[in-house]
Amino acid sequence: MEINNVLFAFGLTLFAGLSTGIGSAMAFFAKHTNTRFLSVSLGFSAGVMIYVSFVEIFKEARRVLTGEFGDKQGTVYTVLAFFGGMLLIALIDKLIPTEENPHEMHSIEEMSETKGKKKTDHKLMRMGLMTALAIGIHNFPEGLATFTAALQNPSIGVAIAIAIAIHNIPEGIAVSVPIYHATGDKRKAFRLSFLSGLSEPVGALIGYLILMPFMGPLTYGILFASIAGIMVFISLDELLPAAREYGEHHLSIYGMVGGMVVMAVSLLLLM
Repeated sequence: MEINNVLFAFGLTLFAGLSTGIGSAMAFFAKHTNTRFLSVSLGFSAGVMIYVSFVEIFKEARRVLTGEFGDKQGTVYTVLAFFGGMLLIALIDKLIPTEENPHEMHSIEEMSETKGKKKTDHKLMRMGLMTALAIGIHNFPEGLATFTAALQNPSIGVAIAIAIAIHNIPEGIAVSVPIYHATGDKRKAFRLSFLSGLSEPVGALIGYLILMPFMGPLTYGILFASIAGIMVFISLDELLPAAREYGEHHLSIYGMVGGMVVMAVSLLLLM
């Protein structure tokens, strides 16, 4: 495996993870939450992830596993790994307390509510720190997904990285709002929000160091099918509900369809 491919995949994962800083910056420098933009963008991200998961990643995993074990057994392994990926991310979500869930929606307008309030609030500070930790845990498998996809197919890796970057923007707001409420310190809120996204490249690095020496057809096929399951679950459980909460229901669906169309066209152009 060429070192340039590894560096490119790692760079994509770093970009996707650190986009939490974009959300934090939006919270500090924008005056109003552009809910329509966030709604369409999150829907777009979901469309990209769902389409590429079913059309490319699941198909590739099935191709590898059926080539190794035959049509029936290989397909069974693919399906089991797909739902296993869903189960993994669902368990991670289950372990995160609801009140500290990083996908709890926040608006930029909340930043101005600290005026006239006590700047040190331990409960809010704890919420912000726990949210950052929750994002870190939650984004770990996302980093591995982006990295692995980019190693296999750089164009798909770019699409997944952009989709995950979009969905990390509201997470950056979710970390920075409570920390800023608690401390009144924009720099600290931005720093913690920014750093919470580092778990994605860390996940990629650990995955590379642990899995790559054993990366045969079985490991690769199961990992790829699991990644497809993880991304579909994230899209249905997080991105589309968040998109609807930020704006109109139809906007999130239009964004999702748009994401699928863009992904389909890009894949056709690369054929």
